[in-house]
Amino acid sequence: MDFSNLMTLIPTIIVIINILLAAGFLFFERRDIGYTWAWLMVLYFIPILGFIIYLFLGRNLKQKNFYNLSTEEREYLQAEVDKQLPVSEDEEIQSSPLLTKYADLIELNLRSSHSLWSNDNEVVIHNDGNEKFDSLFEGIRSAKQEINVQYYIIQPDALGRKLRDELTLKAKEGVKVRLLYDEVGSKKISPKFFNELRQAGGEVEVFFPSFFKLINFRINNRNHRKLCIIDGEVAYIGGFNVGDEYLGLNKKFGYWRDTHFKIKGASVNQIQGRFILDWHQTGKGKIGQFEEFSYQATKHHGTSPVQIVSSGPNSETEHLKNMYIKLILSAKQSVYIQTPYFIPDASFMDACKIALLSGVDVRIMIPNKPDHPFVYWATWAHAGELLEYGAKVLLYENGFLHAKTIVVDGEVTSVGTMNIDPRSFKLNFEVNAIVYDEKVAMPLQEMFHKDSHVSTELTIEKYKERSLKIKFKEGISRLLSPIL
Repeated sequence: MDFSNLMTLIPTIIVIINILLAAGFLFFERRDIGYTWAWLMVLYFIPILGFIIYLFLGRNLKQKNFYNLSTEEREYLQAEVDKQLPVSEDEEIQSSPLLTKYADLIELNLRSSHSLWSNDNEVVIHNDGNEKFDSLFEGIRSAKQEINVQYYIIQPDALGRKLRDELTLKAKEGVKVRLLYDEVGSKKISPKFFNELRQAGGEVEVFFPSFFKLINFRINNRNHRKLCIIDGEVAYIGGFNVGDEYLGLNKKFGYWRDTHFKIKGASVNQIQGRFILDWHQTGKGKIGQFEEFSYQATKHHGTSPVQIVSSGPNSETEHLKNMYIKLILSAKQSVYIQTPYFIPDASFMDACKIALLSGVDVRIMIPNKPDHPFVYWATWAHAGELLEYGAKVLLYENGFLHAKTIVVDGEVTSVGTMNIDPRSFKLNFEVNAIVYDEKVAMPLQEMFHKDSHVSTELTIEKYKERSLKIKFKEGISRLLSPIL
């Protein structure tokens, strides 16, 4: 066969290879239909290159025993869950009208995410970056035994250096310091950045590291969690990463509005366990013997019932999304949501529509300042659809809104790392704290009202007046939303 004949066959060969690749994706990957069709479009319209993109962005993680737990460890964790099941027979829950009301949600979290509940927690809300990091650094300085830190983003700026230096000082004092960060989120970090911390005895690991900082087949599965646990007694969990922008020092974003919890109580043990699993996943050895697998926090005198719920691409079900849906469908009066991105799937949209049609006051607050254009317009498209059902959509104007909160009926609230988008539902490792306590939920509801004063309402009239150009942007972004 001469060269000219071979050249004429190349398009046919490419088509055949592309069909085989698409067929393999369709039949061997068990995915959501919308997600599958989005990737099939990529494979079809971008032959060969589309499959290379899929290798980096679309593959499933192995799900079975992702954290390489031993049989004894799995049995131990399951036994702890079994002690709290069935929830309907738990005397402490049945003695509380609020917990009885949400007993089915507690059981859902127990069964799906192994989320133990405890009722001795003290929860402090931080919604300002300076306040949160002042509290965090004070806690770090008071540490006596160990500090475990995990962030999606650590910037090599003033705040990042401050965290590094505070941890280094504690490591020099003999405190055990462990730091885990996500390589893609913290892409600006150089390995040299933590040299002094390592030299002082601190341990630093990277979640899903790249080969030579160039190739990363897990670039699409990031660890989005933000945790800090001090002496197994105090934990921080929420939306703040580490960088000057989170202090409102970035001119592009202005004031940074976020929400974080500081928690004392038995639920700290669950946050600690979450960190330990992620640390073990790096393959750098386990923390102590099995009996030290989780550190039991001392009994506190707080009164807030809390569960720590986590989810990730290793999960068979979308635990956090399902928790949100259950919360929305349980609402009798109101659902207040703050999120930087609102790109829900059909099941989440249906839950919101059912709540709205049932007379529930559903309010969604999103930033009116995009950090990702496609995500911004996809957010508008989904929020706009709910306007037709009576939702109130508020556009935050006082900087950038990064809080990930939901408050239902002023009774129950969840704060954590999960955005309302496919990435947080399916692709990223996330964690939220859900608190069954009016004393925590009501202040967050009041903060929502306060933020409403620096927001503009997106009415259905304004939405219908948007230009053809914006409608086109929304249409393209919505089409791509399953893989954004």
